[in-house]
Amino acid sequence: MNKYFAICPRGLETLLAEELTAIGGEEVQAIAGGAFFSGDWTVCYRANLESRLATRILWHIVKGPYAKEDDIYRLAVRQLWPNHFAVSSTMRVVTTAIKCPLKSLDYVTLRVKDAVCDRFREDLGERPNIETRNPDVSIHVFLTENECTLYLDTSGQPLWQRGFRKASVDAPLKENLAAGILKMTGWQPGTPLVDPMCGSGTFLLEAIQVALDRAPGLDRTFSFERLRHFQALDWANIRSAAEARVKPAERMDIRGYDIDERAVRATRRNLQEAGFGNLITVDCADVLEVQPLTEHGIMVANPPYGERIGEQEELAAFYPQLGTALKRYWAGWNCFFFTADLRLPKLVGLKPSRKTPLFNGPLECRLFEIRMVSGSNRKG
Repeated sequence: MNKYFAICPRGLETLLAEELTAIGGEEVQAIAGGAFFSGDWTVCYRANLESRLATRILWHIVKGPYAKEDDIYRLAVRQLWPNHFAVSSTMRVVTTAIKCPLKSLDYVTLRVKDAVCDRFREDLGERPNIETRNPDVSIHVFLTENECTLYLDTSGQPLWQRGFRKASVDAPLKENLAAGILKMTGWQPGTPLVDPMCGSGTFLLEAIQVALDRAPGLDRTFSFERLRHFQALDWANIRSAAEARVKPAERMDIRGYDIDERAVRATRRNLQEAGFGNLITVDCADVLEVQPLTEHGIMVANPPYGERIGEQEELAAFYPQLGTALKRYWAGWNCFFFTADLRLPKLVGLKPSRKTPLFNGPLECRLFEIRMVSGSNRKG
C-alpha cells in the first residue's frame, strides 16, 4: 500500500477528500492545501486520470527529522532512487516549506539533487541529467519546522492542464479551481447553466466534461508512466474503462456569453479543439442584458477583480447595474460570483446566502451565492 499526497487549490480540500474516497483512496485525510490518501498503484493512476480538483498527486517516499541541510542530504542519499526511475530519465527537485528555519531553500534543492545523483553514481556508475523545465521525473521536498518529506511526482504537468484549452484571455481560471466552484454551486447535468462572463470558457468546458462523465485526464500523459513501477496493463484497463463510460455527445442547456468578442472566439475555439463544438451556445453579449431562457437554473461568473488602478472605480459603478439586472431578469435562479473583490454583495445590493473562502493562487477570494427568489428581491 503506497501513501500519497494530493495538492489542490486552498478551499477545495474537503471536496478533494470526498473525490479521492470515491476514486478508491483509503485513509483519506484533508489538510490545508490538499489531502493524504493511501492505495495501490491503480488508485494512483485513477486519481491522476479522474480527479477534477487535484493539482498533482505526489507519492510519499520517506519522512525524517532534520536540523541542518546535511540531515536532509543523508535522508535523500539513503533512498533507492534507481529502483524508482531509470538513469536515462531527466529529473528536477522542487522544494517547498512552512516555518522552515534554514536560510536557503535553493541550497536544500541543490543538496537533494546531489544526494540523488550520488546514489545513482554509487549504484550504477552514472547519474541522471537535470532538466528544470519539462523533466521526466520530479522529486518534491517538503519541509516543516523540523521534518523533511520526500515525494515523487506521479502527475508531471499540473492536472489542471486537461490537454485541450488552446486559446485563453487575460488571467484565465485554472481548470481544477473552476471544477471545484462548479461543484460548490450544486449544479447537476440537465440543470440549465449560464456563465455570462465566460472568458475563455473554463466553467463551460468543465461542465461539459461532468455532463459527459468524461475523465479530465483522458487527453494527456502522466509522470507515473515513466516510473519503474509502472504497470502498463493496469493503466490500459483503467483508461479503457474511463473511455467506455463517456456518454454520447448531445446538445446541452449550457450557455456562455462575454462582452469581449476575443473571449467569445477563444471559447469557441477551445470547445472546437476539445470536440465539444456544437454542444452548447456561446454568444457575444453584455452581462447586464443577458436573460435566462428558463425559470430556474445556475448562473456562475468570475467577474474582473479590479486589480489595476482605475478599475476599482469602474467596478463600483458596474456593481449596482449588475444588481438591477439580476433583480430584473434572474428571479428563480441561483447566482454565484467568484471574486477577490469583497465589496461585490454590498455594491450589488443583494445579500449572499453563502460566502465561501477560496484562493486563486495566492489571492484570497470568495464564492458568493445569491439566491434570486421569485417575487422578493428586497435587500436582506
